[in-house]
Amino acid sequence: MKKQIPIVIATIRPWNIAEYKRWKVPRGYKKVLITKKEDLTAEKLKRLNPRYVFIPHWSWIIPRDVYEQFECVVFHMTDLPFGRGGSPLQNLISRGVYKTKVTALRVAKGVDTGPIYLKRPLDISKGSAEQLYTKLAEVSFSMMTHIVVRQPAPHPQKGRATVFPRRTLEMSRLPEKATARQLYDHIRMLDAPEYPRAFIEIGVMRIEFSNACLKRGRVTADADIV
Repeated sequence: MKKQIPIVIATIRPWNIAEYKRWKVPRGYKKVLITKKEDLTAEKLKRLNPRYVFIPHWSWIIPRDVYEQFECVVFHMTDLPFGRGGSPLQNLISRGVYKTKVTALRVAKGVDTGPIYLKRPLDISKGSAEQLYTKLAEVSFSMMTHIVVRQPAPHPQKGRATVFPRRTLEMSRLPEKATARQLYDHIRMLDAPEYPRAFIEIGVMRIEFSNACLKRGRVTADADIV
């Protein structure tokens, strides 16, 4: 029997792990999941000798010896080189950008500067952050299948680069002046596990919002008083 070639998936988010479990790896390959920082090392990857290391979401810097020795691919929720940097979903929605692309690119030294394999469209006009991340995971794993089967060569990025700032906790505060659409967007773009929810403060109370709904110019949402 022919030996199967490993494909490594390194991720920490539950929606990506759920999609990994459903993902049918192309014939001739086998999938290996990494969810711990200490397991994504050049030494451990050498034992596996993977064809690709796909990284749909990772909270740590990818070691240089890892991306220099292995073909590491990340997935970014913008039409690169537009929107390099952190918090792409929140930065897009807060700017009123509802049509974007998922970019699959090879990891390089700079942040989101590597060559691009392919792009796929993504509509983020409605839905909570958790729902949109789940949608992103589905698109990303579909792109993984394409890359494994077709093995395209990545091409350098073209166009003017823009960089998104990484968001701070204070940016989660609900704006005092905003339209109903802007309030709806602000709440939903932060509505995912482990993300700081949209909030307001009244005296010693902090009120956090989730499950936003926009209907007929009116926003309704769940409120938790902390």
